[in-house]
Amino acid sequence: MPAMKPHLLLVDDDDDLLRLLSMRLTANGYRVTAVGSAEAALARLSIELPSLVISDIRLPDRDGMALFQQIRSQYPALPVILLTAHGTIPDAVEATTLGAYAYLTKPFDAKILLDRISQALALTAPSTAGPDGDDSWRAEIISRSQAMAELLAEARLVAASDASVLIRGESGTGKELLARAIHRASRRANAPFIAVNCGAIPEQLLESELFGHVKGAYTGAVNSREGLVQAADGGTLFLDEIGDMPLLLQVKLLRVLQERVVRQLGSDVGRPVDVRVLSATHRDLDAAMLEGQFREDLYYRLNVITLTLPALAQRREDIGLLATRFLQMLATKYGKTVNGFAPDALEALTRAAWPGNVRQLYNVVEHVCALATAPLVPLTLVHRALRVPTLEVLSYTEAKQRFERNYLVQLLKLTDGNVSDAARLAERNRTEFYRLLSKYDLNAAQFREGGTVAEERQE
Repeated sequence: MPAMKPHLLLVDDDDDLLRLLSMRLTANGYRVTAVGSAEAALARLSIELPSLVISDIRLPDRDGMALFQQIRSQYPALPVILLTAHGTIPDAVEATTLGAYAYLTKPFDAKILLDRISQALALTAPSTAGPDGDDSWRAEIISRSQAMAELLAEARLVAASDASVLIRGESGTGKELLARAIHRASRRANAPFIAVNCGAIPEQLLESELFGHVKGAYTGAVNSREGLVQAADGGTLFLDEIGDMPLLLQVKLLRVLQERVVRQLGSDVGRPVDVRVLSATHRDLDAAMLEGQFREDLYYRLNVITLTLPALAQRREDIGLLATRFLQMLATKYGKTVNGFAPDALEALTRAAWPGNVRQLYNVVEHVCALATAPLVPLTLVHRALRVPTLEVLSYTEAKQRFERNYLVQLLKLTDGNVSDAARLAERNRTEFYRLLSKYDLNAAQFREGGTVAEERQE
């Protein structure tokens, strides 16, 4: 996957300067968006997160410092370079103490600006490019939403360190996918990534699974076994549903994180281990601490950095993208010739509630793919998969005709096709009843056992 050009947002009310800067930066391989006011800049930021912002301090509609502070508040990982006249140098100096990457006084040397941009992108820009310069580290995460772009920018920065990360989010939002992406973007990418679901393994087995055991440590331990913490040595250990870990094991995990030494069950010998720990939960760990169900000291060890995955309902612009990708994958898996969704079907997917998030969306797409009989998935199939009752509005005439036909069918089924009995139950004479059957092209013989035509029993 080729690397995308870094996107720069220029903010200045000087049209000539914007035009000149845009030409120079574009010629140097950058993708440039130029706006003339703070409000226009905030609007662009809400649409697409750039790699870096270059802004004048003096703007017509809002003080450039106020714009900078709002950017820092909403997008803390986004670097900002300020342009200033001599009279606003004190403001620029103050801005750098508050987190601006650099400031340049007008007129400035173009080479110096290019150097500052290059340095800022290398050190702090929220680029999603991995160590090899591309986006392959996050290839499994399909998104074009602003919320996910901001999250991935932070994840890319976090990946460069060994800090512990707590990934929060509702069930089904893709916490393990994000953990794997962080691992692939880190210096540990070529070492193991070991994932453990703390809520899926019984308490009596979880200790042995994590820390290993020596022969004879407990009944049934006929051989020594390395634990998953040791298996992740040099790489990343991902502890999913960490909030479900029993208190006793929380103590032992804390010791491993503090001492960087793991002791197998039944052994007094510690073995050094080098692991980066990522953890995830959908539970409220702050509430769990107050209730005494989660250790405070372990919480702060794990929660050096928090990343929160948005619910699917908060990134609706991704739903169509995800659904289409899932459909392509599943059509190949099932050998189906399904090419996409009908427009109204795609709209229904976009408007759905999605309490189960991306996992539920995948399940729905798998459902419709398995049952699809045409190249385009229709709305009715999507409603069925979503368990949405179909509301069909009929005219009075259509509703009456449907009722009459269904009523006649039920009578013929009840009487095994005996017209005399069916007419009697309907309180109609045989002639009128036959007329009704003819109106709806119903043949009483089809309802008799064996489907053969026989003489009607006379009344």
